[in-house]
Amino acid sequence: MSEHCVIVCPPPAAGGRQVRVDDRLMGTAHSLHDLTVLLQNAGLTGWDELDVVESGLIEWHEGGPEVWEP
Repeated sequence: MSEHCVIVCPPPAAGGRQVRVDDRLMGTAHSLHDLTVLLQNAGLTGWDELDVVESGLIEWHEGGPEVWEP
């Protein structure tokens, strides 16, 4: 798992947050559940929402896992 770089970008005015795994844009998450699904699609299988919140693998830009709107 530690070979991946996960970045959750700041929320734009429209809401949601873009998610990048390594250099690949995975999509836009509007909730912790959405983010978990995007990460599972990127190959981080077996992760649940608690894993996402507690992971040191994820870089949260301009807000943590509770921020989905600007």
